[in-house]
Amino acid sequence: MKKPVVLIGVLFCMLAASAQDIAINRFRNETQRSIKKDADTSKWNWKRGGLFSFNLSQGSLSNWASGGDNFSLIANGYFNYFFFYRKGRHSWDNNIDVNLGYIQTTSIGSRKNDDRFDYLSKYGYKMDTVGRWYLTTLFNFRSQFFDGYTYSNNVGDFSSSFLSPAYLIASLGFDYKQGPNLSIFMSPLTSRYTILANNRLAQKGGYGVKPGEHILKEIGAFATVNYNNTIAKNITYKGRMDLFSNYENQAQNVDFFMTNLFSFKISRFFSATYGLDMIYDDNIRLFGPTNSSPALQTKSLIGIGFLKPLNVRKSSFN
Repeated sequence: MKKPVVLIGVLFCMLAASAQDIAINRFRNETQRSIKKDADTSKWNWKRGGLFSFNLSQGSLSNWASGGDNFSLIANGYFNYFFFYRKGRHSWDNNIDVNLGYIQTTSIGSRKNDDRFDYLSKYGYKMDTVGRWYLTTLFNFRSQFFDGYTYSNNVGDFSSSFLSPAYLIASLGFDYKQGPNLSIFMSPLTSRYTILANNRLAQKGGYGVKPGEHILKEIGAFATVNYNNTIAKNITYKGRMDLFSNYENQAQNVDFFMTNLFSFKISRFFSATYGLDMIYDDNIRLFGPTNSSPALQTKSLIGIGFLKPLNVRKSSFN
């Protein structure tokens, strides 16, 4: 897939989500004109909450560098936890996502390799009286726990492992917050590190890391969009999109990471879920006829299972 097509698709998704959010908010305003609600005057420093789910899912992969068959049955567990801090002009947002899956395929048997760990932390200093613009530092770490294999003709090739690759981002920029549901962070100065801790993978090289080395350092521009909302009755959406451009090597080839999760509530503790992850990284050249070209990686999961929101807690130490 050509990179312009990817970027057009990304922009379309952002515009569609924004238009949908505007329509929903307008509908809510129209239906609630006669309902007067007391303002929430509570003050809090810390806010905590999250989500836990366990699903039986059917998975589909395309050009997935972390490994896995194209079609599989997955027992999948997902855990999310956030903790936010607010005081005066200061804010500190933290979000942890952990995904663990056990995969069963008919062609090559069972193995563990559908997993991800992602930690995002942002510290911001409010720049305006409205509280929408923040001068912000950002830290992000993303990796996996288990070994992964890419497959050709049912033959596995070892392609990833714990901390191989791992991505570490340190950034300074501006964060725009449109209420509690939307955050857009933009930075012209970002350091991104790609780590290959596994010696076997480091000797082979890949993910932009030269053979025999363990770390690739890049300097560039970075943006991340985080959005979550109840888009309809019993339907919630949580999504994130990252964009990175390396100043030192083909800046026009923008790396792209996007994760989407839709939850459809069936009962108090059971729900259906649909997840779609997409990655394009010009440094990941494992695809094509000679296994040396980049490609758009996609992973989709549709499942049903147990879902338990963690209670949102607020506390103040004023």
